[in-house]
Amino acid sequence: MNKPLRRVAIFCGLLVFALLLRDNWLQFVRADELNAHPKNRRVQIERYANERGNIIVDGKPITGSVDSGDEYFTFKRTYTDGPMWAPVTGYASQAYDANQIEKIEDGILTGNDDRLFFDRTLAMFTGDKKKGGDVVTTLVGSAQKAAFEGLGSNTGAVVAIEPSTGKILAMASTPSYDPSSFAGYSGKDEKAWVALEKDKSKPKLNRAIREIYPPGSVFKVVTAAAALESGKVTDINAATETPEGWKIPLSTVPMKNHSGGCANASLNEALRVSCNSVFAKLGDDVGRDKMAEMAEKFGFNAEQFTPVRSAASVYDKKMDRGGNALSSIGQFNTATTPLQMAMVTAAIANDGKLMKPYMIDQLRAPNLDIVKQNDPEEMSRPVSPENAQKLQQMMENVVSKGTGGKADLNMDGVKVGGKTGTAQHGEKNAKRPYAWFISYAKTDQGSPVAVAVIVEDSAGTDREDISGGGLAAPIAKAVMKAVIKNRG
Repeated sequence: MNKPLRRVAIFCGLLVFALLLRDNWLQFVRADELNAHPKNRRVQIERYANERGNIIVDGKPITGSVDSGDEYFTFKRTYTDGPMWAPVTGYASQAYDANQIEKIEDGILTGNDDRLFFDRTLAMFTGDKKKGGDVVTTLVGSAQKAAFEGLGSNTGAVVAIEPSTGKILAMASTPSYDPSSFAGYSGKDEKAWVALEKDKSKPKLNRAIREIYPPGSVFKVVTAAAALESGKVTDINAATETPEGWKIPLSTVPMKNHSGGCANASLNEALRVSCNSVFAKLGDDVGRDKMAEMAEKFGFNAEQFTPVRSAASVYDKKMDRGGNALSSIGQFNTATTPLQMAMVTAAIANDGKLMKPYMIDQLRAPNLDIVKQNDPEEMSRPVSPENAQKLQQMMENVVSKGTGGKADLNMDGVKVGGKTGTAQHGEKNAKRPYAWFISYAKTDQGSPVAVAVIVEDSAGTDREDISGGGLAAPIAKAVMKAVIKNRG
């Protein structure tokens, strides 16, 4: 072979080698990345080529699939009571991908999960159509309905947890949206999506887990827990050394109380009437580091996964004494999700044991075999059983004799503990305050439910009438009642 031909052959050989190298790189190294790429339309088409599995509540599907009549996307997702369940299900859209449970458990729902290999193989031999598996939730339909209808036209969120297991029983957020409205690939679906994206009320935001708020006075139960665990308070009915007009550290500004009788009030009485001065001083006595440690035992400063990710609630570990005193009453830069405050309440109701919150009970194959069973998992023990029971006594006093009366179920054999909160926010507290309420119901068999409610904005309510006891407590009551009735 002459020299020019040899060069051409070598060059062609290098090209073939480069092509083989590139092909293998794409097939074996980048395959997973390309398959999961959001712009890979084949992934979306394959996702809706077969009937999708369902998300189950109370043994019944709250989702479905219908023939979309599209050449490529055979099936379209449907939702029963979509706006009510959207904070739980998320959405699955032919055009806009998926989120929350629909995204996290997409493999099970589409039938593509490796754990469903046997079902797919069997379907090939039997000639059956490929089907997706089901996601069985821990949710209670009647509790979810009570939460959603209780919020009504208000902006806010509700989370209810079973304290002994960590099962999430309700998760509502308003305003909400209907995932069915943009589940397809049409111009109508695009219009609905764009409208939601532009909506200033942010209906797609799951306020129960993705928004953090100043907690206001509901955080005082965390400060009370820190005071008891640190030994700064041993007798909840003993007078505290707290003068009226106690001054914030590093400041000449006295702490303002919104009720009388706070001078030297006991811890029990201070929680009942929500004395700022007593809890700010207790937070200062405990100290920033111990306060942060207690908050973190309850779950602050860390993201939570239900399995949907929840934003991390915040307790500042670097603030000065004045900031710590204000944070101890839920002000300064302390911020929390409704899920986090439900966790705090659940731990207290469960005699000091915090269970990891979760809302998926089982993953099921199309033939109803259980692919995965989620079991309760202990997360931490923020307070001792003795101190948890003292906190329960104090919270039950708030409902029976204090500002939480509208949450009382008035049911034989059921005790309700709670704490109200009205969180000021905005520059110079100029914005409308948030109304908070946390509570639990307790029977001789233990506590079946703990609830956190926030009403972010209540249309038509005068500013001076905004309160946790007035706006949020009745919602918590309805949710607790629904859970207890569901248990029979």
